[in-house]
Amino acid sequence: MKTDTIQISKIVKNVSHTSNVSDYTVCWIKDEIKGIEIDGVLYANISNSIFFLDKKVHWKLHIKDGASNTGYLLQLSQEVLSHPLLSKLHINKVRLFNTGSVPLFKLSPGIEKRTQAILEMIDELLGSHLNNKEDALISLLNTFFVYCDGQCNIKSIIEKNHTKSNIVYSYKQLVDQNIEVSHEVGYYASRLNISTKYLNECVQEVLNVSSKSIIIEQLLIRSRHALKFSNKTIKEISYELGFSTPDYFSYFFKIQTGSKPSVLRKSVGS
Repeated sequence: MKTDTIQISKIVKNVSHTSNVSDYTVCWIKDEIKGIEIDGVLYANISNSIFFLDKKVHWKLHIKDGASNTGYLLQLSQEVLSHPLLSKLHINKVRLFNTGSVPLFKLSPGIEKRTQAILEMIDELLGSHLNNKEDALISLLNTFFVYCDGQCNIKSIIEKNHTKSNIVYSYKQLVDQNIEVSHEVGYYASRLNISTKYLNECVQEVLNVSSKSIIIEQLLIRSRHALKFSNKTIKEISYELGFSTPDYFSYFFKIQTGSKPSVLRKSVGS
């Protein structure tokens, strides 16, 4: 892998798309800026957001005066995205980079901190002369795309003519929007007007995981975030997430993680 296949830079000034720089650009906006202009349309109110832009999209960042560090631009070549480790992430099916659409991903506070840490490590590695640097970079990119591959309340763009992918996308949207209402796959299958069996078949084929695992993943992400970053009691968290009792929430959490919610809460406070 050539050294120029991955480039990263902090966003400290107005910057425009340059077609010959890279095939794809990941634009992470940490703090509020004036906006990002995409194909002549200006989008404002985009703090804590990620844009996935391919080279056919014309874009420009408009930074506020005096801004010191408003995020990162991560530029990648097709060679990088074709790496065997990254090719497993359904990027082609979920279409994080899509010439027909530009997805705007709003990140939760917990995911934002992880995103910043990953991008900072990539920046540090690119400027280093460490052994096995390329392997470390691919590993970090793999972790970054895992978070961006539809598992963290992030909306993805699906190829329009792929029926099963559309169903999976709609299912993940419904889970995101109704997780506190139901934890049952059958509920979402009914909302999609398909059988539970067919929904399971679609999710397994497109994502290679079970339908139930999408619900479990969403519950774990939200519960961990609430336990780490909020002052809500375990009882309050359990009811907000749609569990019938706090005891059942604790049982679910321990089965999935190996420890009780109270243990995670104590580890954060220690």
